[in-house]
Amino acid sequence: MSKFTVGIINVTGYAGVELARILRNHPEGRIAWVTGRGAAGQKLDQVFPHLLGMDLPIVPEPPDRADIVFSALPHKASAEALLPLLREQIKVIDISADFRLKDAGDYPLWYNFKHPGPEWLGKAVYGLPEMYRRKIAAAQLVANPGCYPTSAILALAPAIKEGLIEEDIIIDSKSGVSGAGRTLALNGHYSEANENLSAYALDGHRHLPEITQELQLLKPGLALSVTFLPHLIPMTRGILSSCYARLSRRIPVNEKSKQVILKLYQDFYKDEPFTRVVASPAQTKHTSGSNFCLIHPTVDLRTGRLIVISCLDNLVKGAAGQAIQNMNLMLGLPETTALEALAMYP
Repeated sequence: MSKFTVGIINVTGYAGVELARILRNHPEGRIAWVTGRGAAGQKLDQVFPHLLGMDLPIVPEPPDRADIVFSALPHKASAEALLPLLREQIKVIDISADFRLKDAGDYPLWYNFKHPGPEWLGKAVYGLPEMYRRKIAAAQLVANPGCYPTSAILALAPAIKEGLIEEDIIIDSKSGVSGAGRTLALNGHYSEANENLSAYALDGHRHLPEITQELQLLKPGLALSVTFLPHLIPMTRGILSSCYARLSRRIPVNEKSKQVILKLYQDFYKDEPFTRVVASPAQTKHTSGSNFCLIHPTVDLRTGRLIVISCLDNLVKGAAGQAIQNMNLMLGLPETTALEALAMYP
C-alpha cells in the first residue's frame, strides 16, 4: 500500500505531465489528485494518451489535502495557489520561479509582479540536492531550480568552490522548445523553430539572477560577473550549456591541468547519484528522458580558460525529475526512488 499521497497543481503543462509520468511508477506514493482548469472534467489519460491507464479525473482546484503538493503553475499564479497550503503546513515543491530568489525586490524587476508572500522567501530551500541536500530533507517549501540554472550551477560549482576561476563567467546555453512550455507562441511554431537557431533575452534572461545568486553563495568573497545567453534550438528536449571562465592565476595552464581539473570535478561529484563527470563532451541525447546531468570540464591551453560542457533533460533533471528527487528527500525516502531510468537513445 502506498505510504503517502501527492497532489499536482496544473498537470496539463509539460512539467506537470512529466511529474505524472514519473510518479506513475513511484513505489511509495499515490497521486491523489491533479488540477488543470482548461481540461477540468476530463481524465488524465484522455488529455495525454501516452499516460495509459491513468484515468484520474482532472479537477479545477485542489479537492483536499495531500501529504505533498507540486505546483507547475506559471510564476505569480504559483505563489498565489501555494500560500494557503503553506499556511496549512503542507509540504510543497514549487516548479515555478516564485520562491527561488531571496530578494523580494527582484520579482518586479525580472518577473513583473510584486511577490504576494515575501515572508516565505527566506524559508524556502533552493531545490538543488547537490548543494542543499540536508536543508531540503528538513524543508516544508522547496523552490525547484530552473532548467538553465541547474545546468549552469552544476557545471560551475566545483570551479567556484575550489577557487579555480576568475570572476568573469560566460554561460552559453541551448534549449529545446519544450522549455518554453505548452502555451502557444510564434517562435514555437514548427515553421519558425525548425531548421533555425536563435538567441534571445540578450538584455538579461530571468534565470540570470537565480544563477548569480547561487554561484555567489559558493564563494561570497568573489565578485562574480556573469553573462548568460540562452538559445532556442529545434529539438524537443534537452539543454546543453557551454561555460567559460579564465583560470585563476595560481592555476598552471598546461596539459596536466586538464587531468587535475577533471579529477577535481570527479571528486566533487563522486557521491552524487545524478550528476556525473564524463571524460568527453556529453550530448543532449545522452540525457534525454533521464534525471542525469552530465558534465565535462577541460582547459583551453591557448587562452587559459576553463571550459565546462553540461547536458541535461530540461523536463526531468531540469524540472519534474529534480522535483521528485527533492520529494524523496523531504519524505525520508531513498533519493533515487523512481528516477534511475537511463536515457533514451537514439
